[in-house]
Amino acid sequence: MTTDDLPIGRRVARWRVRRRMTQQMLADRLGRSKSWVDKVERGVRTLDRYPLIQEIAEVLRVDPMALLGQHRPPAPATPQALDGVDGIRAALARYDHTPPKPTDEVRRHVEHAWLTYQHAHYAQLVRVLPGLLDATRSAEPGLLVPAYRITSSLLVKLGEADLAWLAADRAIAAAGGDPVRVATAAVSIGAALRALGRHRLARAATLAAASRLAPTQAQAVHGTLLLQAALAAAGCGDARRAEELTARAAGIAAQVRAGDDPHRTGFGPAAVELARVVVAVELGDGGGAVQRHATVMQREAWRRLPAEHRAAYLVDVARAYLQIGDLRGAARALVEADAVAPAEVRCRPSARTVIAEVARGHPAPAGVARLATLVGLTR
Repeated sequence: MTTDDLPIGRRVARWRVRRRMTQQMLADRLGRSKSWVDKVERGVRTLDRYPLIQEIAEVLRVDPMALLGQHRPPAPATPQALDGVDGIRAALARYDHTPPKPTDEVRRHVEHAWLTYQHAHYAQLVRVLPGLLDATRSAEPGLLVPAYRITSSLLVKLGEADLAWLAADRAIAAAGGDPVRVATAAVSIGAALRALGRHRLARAATLAAASRLAPTQAQAVHGTLLLQAALAAAGCGDARRAEELTARAAGIAAQVRAGDDPHRTGFGPAAVELARVVVAVELGDGGGAVQRHATVMQREAWRRLPAEHRAAYLVDVARAYLQIGDLRGAARALVEADAVAPAEVRCRPSARTVIAEVARGHPAPAGVARLATLVGLTR
């Protein structure tokens, strides 16, 4: 068996030995347990999140592509989206005040950016965000906060978690202490911190923002914060806390009226059900996640969620199938995600990681070989 044919856990073990590190030493540097490292190396626990693979690679002083079995970073499927990140970075680095534009015009641009994001047209959004950030820099908080939120959400998708955290922090600052605006910005803070692997900080930030809301204030935002906190708790391995938080979110979802979502959270009963599946995936319970997924797919409500949300969820479902060793199930989920929102699968480093793992099957499941070629994982 060649190095490229090894499971990712075995590659972690080989690099650990090369660096003359024990499992305990690696665990300590990652802030994990020795048991966790042992399960990763034996393939009991699947490494299917790109930020975590990056963290391990940094500790082992190796390129993440070496852990993924790639000799060189694969070319992005949509280079125009990834290359455009520098324009967003430059816009975030500008502090000068531009002449204010008419509020109605800026509001239309913000609304268009939201729709572009929810339809997962990431390449288009990358092109318009620098101008949007410039236009909103002198705008009222009600427009500046969502502009930063959109920016942060997109950067998480593109694997730029540090820059996403900066944009989310700017949203918090722009909120000016208003509890609802702070809460909406904290949703982005939670997502960015989770993408960075800082799950405890994400849980603390989202719960703190939720606690500042009155019981009936911005219920969709409140529920979304609880779901973010639940996912963060799952990332910490705290199954009991994750279940408690999703149960609280479910209670709020039952009270939210359809269409009552002015802050574009996508929150509701369907979002809670999807979050339960992802929580199970984060906890390593692939079997439980797949069972819940079967129930989700029987309901029509989830199809009313934004394309971005549905496709991201299906990539997480593919991770669940990987955890139980069902490559065909993982392939079906990836192909369906690609049909819903191609950019969600082809632009996201985390999705490319899942594609790489599924494509390692011999032969690769139908549909995934094509995806692997499209995202540059095979020639």
